[in-house]
Amino acid sequence: MTTTPSTTSKAVPDEQFDDLTQQRQAVLMGMWIFLATELMLFGGIFTAFTVYRFAYPDVFAEAATHLDLKLGTLNTVLLVTSSLFMALAERAVNAERRRLTLTFLLVTISIGVIFLGIKGYEWHHEYTEKLMPILGLEFIYPGANPDRAEMFFNFYYVLTGLHAVHMSMGLVMLTVLVVFTMRWRDPPRLGRQIQINGLYWAFVDVVWVFIFTTQYLLRA
Repeated sequence: MTTTPSTTSKAVPDEQFDDLTQQRQAVLMGMWIFLATELMLFGGIFTAFTVYRFAYPDVFAEAATHLDLKLGTLNTVLLVTSSLFMALAERAVNAERRRLTLTFLLVTISIGVIFLGIKGYEWHHEYTEKLMPILGLEFIYPGANPDRAEMFFNFYYVLTGLHAVHMSMGLVMLTVLVVFTMRWRDPPRLGRQIQINGLYWAFVDVVWVFIFTTQYLLRA
């Protein structure tokens, strides 16, 4: 596979920065600050879940058995795999290999779409089982202590719903990067953009691992 040469002149920083290194560090710091705020959001929900998980261990463990562990495991494998391809896209753009960069980004997007499709299928199944106590829907729990089990499912839908929103945002940003890659006007700048989006995608990956562990694995 051949390397696609850059058609632009030597990269220069934006006028508010002294050099490209300073610009890259500023952009990275901005993303880390943003991720810190998102961490506080998810961290608060996980903390509340942990409190109630210790308060009602048996009920929460039994409620978790009503989730589809196989689909949850499959989604975990998919998302971890997508992070690998995102990292490969970053390496490819730094090597100025346009076609490889485009391929890895498209694979990452495809895996992300499959993930959301599986998650949507899960939600639909839980809806048909009347295990979706949101938006005023009827909640019928087949086990003991339905009120406390409903609390578990509230946490589950808040966490997975927020994660799906963040993942959808990530897919939109990756789609924009695909367009930029197809144009291939400024590979160094594109490399910075892919690095930043790679951090965000890794965050989405890590959040899902915590969701999978707390919601799917901690069961009776």
